[in-house]
Amino acid sequence: MATIKDIAEKAGVSISTVSRVLNYDPTLSVSDETKRKIFQTAEDLSYRKKKIEQRMASFRIAIVNWYTEEEELNDLYYLSIRVGVEKRCEALHIQMTKLSLDHLDSVQNQEFHGIIAIGKFNKKQAEKIQNITENIVFIDSSPDEDRFDSVVCNFEKATIDVLNYFVQHGHEKIGYIGGRETYKDDTSEIIDYRQETFINFTKKRNLYNEDFIYIGSFSVNDGYRLMKQAISEHHDDLPSAFFVGNDSMAIGCLRALLEEGISVPQRVSIIGVNDISVTKYVFPPLSTVRVYTELMGETAVDLLIERITERQVAKKVSLSTQLVIRGSSK
Repeated sequence: MATIKDIAEKAGVSISTVSRVLNYDPTLSVSDETKRKIFQTAEDLSYRKKKIEQRMASFRIAIVNWYTEEEELNDLYYLSIRVGVEKRCEALHIQMTKLSLDHLDSVQNQEFHGIIAIGKFNKKQAEKIQNITENIVFIDSSPDEDRFDSVVCNFEKATIDVLNYFVQHGHEKIGYIGGRETYKDDTSEIIDYRQETFINFTKKRNLYNEDFIYIGSFSVNDGYRLMKQAISEHHDDLPSAFFVGNDSMAIGCLRALLEEGISVPQRVSIIGVNDISVTKYVFPPLSTVRVYTELMGETAVDLLIERITERQVAKKVSLSTQLVIRGSSK
């Protein structure tokens, strides 16, 4: 349904003028030509919206996920994004097909109106997907923002929010535990903006200590292993706060600290990233950065519809995050 704002922008008048015309305000003094333009615009937008809704039922899109279903269980971030895509498609009656990144060559002859690619993709992989369809939206990566639509999260700002919180609460020894990822074709390592921002922030404030940074994979087991290593190496000099690259790793960190008898948050504060569904149920409840993963999926579907139906210019959408403080930090 077209909004009053949509009509106002299209007709080139104010929102209040549109509202008063559509409500037949007798005190409004505008020309018949302006009224005609507003009514015609309202009709045109309404008709166009209905036509698009009718067409959506015939759309056939593919979801390309760089994670396997088994990998999704170790990092619920991508699972939540995929759920957002699927829910939005179901609500709009859009047909969905799941494609494997490793088997894209076998679907070259299949017809898809568009593709949503979830995960980290480089330019070479993007061009391979483009052989299937020109209409592509990437979620959580932007391999070429001049050509392809994308939905991303501002992890730089999220990291700064966490570190500012730690500094404001008197923490001077701050550690980072994160993961390292490579593209599925093993061409290169992927830049992690959480780690980069952490390093830049702490260096500027003379808080940087290379020995307080631990990197593995984004899994519960590596969070556990790396925190155990940090405890073993630093003992009483262990940082009083850790920013952890995702919630799965943070849950592993909590387990390691509790096993070693290190109180959280009295001795060590922990903040993760993503706000996956289980974070509020662990002990202590995990402080985290809420990433609106389902909204990322929903937004990608909406971008794809725009691209299929009319828009030619690439669009990149960056969603905000929210710092959520629970029992694991002070």
